[in-house]
Amino acid sequence: MSTGSDARASAKSDHATARSSRIVVVTGAASGIGEACARRFAAAGDRVVVADRNLAGAQRVAAYLGALGMALQIDLGDEHSIEHAARELETILGVADVLVNCAGVLQRTLPPEQLSLKEWDIVSRIDLRGTYLSCVAFGAPMAARGQGAIVNIASVAGMRSGPLHAYGPAKAGVISVGECLAAEWGPRGVRVNTVSPGWTLTPALDKGMATGTLDEGHMVASTALGRLVKADEIAAAVQFLASEQASAITGVNLPVDAGFIVATPWTGYGGLRCA
Repeated sequence: MSTGSDARASAKSDHATARSSRIVVVTGAASGIGEACARRFAAAGDRVVVADRNLAGAQRVAAYLGALGMALQIDLGDEHSIEHAARELETILGVADVLVNCAGVLQRTLPPEQLSLKEWDIVSRIDLRGTYLSCVAFGAPMAARGQGAIVNIASVAGMRSGPLHAYGPAKAGVISVGECLAAEWGPRGVRVNTVSPGWTLTPALDKGMATGTLDEGHMVASTALGRLVKADEIAAAVQFLASEQASAITGVNLPVDAGFIVATPWTGYGGLRCA
């Protein structure tokens, strides 16, 4: 993590010479969808703050991005960590132009009588509370300045039923947070949108398939396109919503799910027609 006056001066100099003046903060950027977002924004010339609880992982991604990358440690389960990270960013680079909240945790697919309140609280604290606090810490300065864009990562699990009695409600809350903040900050020039991924090829999904929690055949069969989603496809949607091309779009929840939502109701009719 960059600290000290020399680091601040160097970061500001690098930012001034970057092809784009935008400062993009991506939480949970050490792996998965967050890393894909960080790489895509940097490829477009944005200065990317790779923010993650795993500082070593954030530094790895930031090193890959070169002069356009900066690692920042942040823990969305700790409000003090979030506040400190936002203050440090403003000291080093200034107010963020874009915030992408990818950080989150999953849960075990337990029936409610076996899901401990401790596990429920951890998921809700990071996925919902942490996303909200991150929006406040980085978004309030955007609103004060009169310009900015926020994209939160929710999930189709927040739009449909499933055996995720903490994760699903938390992601539904993230969708609601996006709608509320879009109306709150829209008059002050800040757009807030949400992307809800379907089954996406990430290390977490690989782990679920390896342990037998998830079945690739069933996941693929539940999508209209007959395949899983790539992390970079989520990143492409995020980048669009954060861009000037989406300047009139705020408060939306965009599923990027290979057609999971539209395909699943067909199960009662025997499934999708064969190609």
